[in-house]
Amino acid sequence: MANAQRLQSPSLTTRFRRFVRTPKGHVLGALILLTGVGSRTPYGAHAIPHALIAVAAAVLFDAAVAKVMERKVTFSIGGVITALIVTDVLSSITPVYLIMLTTVLALSFKHLLKQGRKPLFNPAAAGLLATALVFSGAESWWASMPNDPMWVVLLMLAAGIFVAVRVKKYLPVLVFLGTYFTAILAMALLHWGLPSATPADALRAPFVNAALFVAFFMLTDPPTSPGTVKEQVPFAIISALVAVAVYDLMGGLVYLLVGLLVGNGLTAIRARQRRKADRHPAPARSPVQSFSVTPRLPKRLGSTAGAGRPAFPPIGAPTRGYRRDRRAADGADPRQCLTD
Repeated sequence: MANAQRLQSPSLTTRFRRFVRTPKGHVLGALILLTGVGSRTPYGAHAIPHALIAVAAAVLFDAAVAKVMERKVTFSIGGVITALIVTDVLSSITPVYLIMLTTVLALSFKHLLKQGRKPLFNPAAAGLLATALVFSGAESWWASMPNDPMWVVLLMLAAGIFVAVRVKKYLPVLVFLGTYFTAILAMALLHWGLPSATPADALRAPFVNAALFVAFFMLTDPPTSPGTVKEQVPFAIISALVAVAVYDLMGGLVYLLVGLLVGNGLTAIRARQRRKADRHPAPARSPVQSFSVTPRLPKRLGSTAGAGRPAFPPIGAPTRGYRRDRRAADGADPRQCLTD
């Protein structure tokens, strides 16, 4: 019996190979790579300790939530991904307690604001925005390699392209980046924006690197982004335009997070409307309603039986003579019509 169970259950190596082929496996591998490479730069001096602390906080918090909700306690891969994104965005001089608080806030939004089992908003974006607004958390986006050599930036681009292709979200990435940089360039040429944060500044590091990081690793989040091509394009366009508008009005570094969250919200509203329409479909039309058929009037052959009679009798008149006349007009034997 034990041998049969051992043969049926896959080994640890087999399960690991299956995991690395999943979308979560692709994203997690890319984030670990960027965190490791970025930790060797001056901007990621404390990256590894901060990442480990954030991951531990995420795993423990998700385990506590599963225990309270009487679910099976498992190792939360989604929590690890959220913790790594939070660590990669926050500055390396951020206090440890603020990193843990941001991670817990992000996962709280994931568990509280959801439809079914899917979160409404990108957890990392929601947690980072809340920390920036309430605690003025500093963001440096150091994992996007803002001031590193070109080969490091190319490594980030290669990892992002790999993730976008593997999770099949390369179309919204292209649309988002195209819309974002086109709008920023147009604003720079027209000299729009704040004097302290001109659109030309958004075309430099770290703003460009932050936009690439958001597009590759946050916009492509499968639970909070649309899955069909028909919905991916407007989602990406709205996210980019809202981000550009917020930067034009306020500046700062949270404009990308605001644009992404607005896009997530509109996607959730659209999904809710679609489910409501599926639960209450429109009544099906009957064949009589679907087709309009004009009744054929009997031919008048000039016979005595049918001469001077209208096609249909007046209301209340006897129908016997009319039925006989109509049959006679169609060529039937008048003697057979007497039975009507």
